[in-house]
Amino acid sequence: MISTLDLLGTIGASVLGLPGILGVALGMMTRNWIAAAVMGGIVGVIAPLLLGGSHSTHVAISGAEYAIAIVVGILAGLVGTAVRHKGASI
Repeated sequence: MISTLDLLGTIGASVLGLPGILGVALGMMTRNWIAAAVMGGIVGVIAPLLLGGSHSTHVAISGAEYAIAIVVGILAGLVGTAVRHKGASI
């Protein structure tokens, strides 16, 4: 079980980290909602593998961290697409 402080830290790190930033950027590249969600989810899967655990000390990445990164990536992709849709209508 993950504590509340660890949960908030993991969410914040995902939002400010690669899943959040790259998810928004990839979402802004397309007007298709499904494609943006898929690209954000892919970033959410790849980011913990590349940056999450320390490979030299073999720190394990929990399933909750993967789930949070994937959800944040999907939501960030959808936000990026919403920005593109709204920006195109102004």
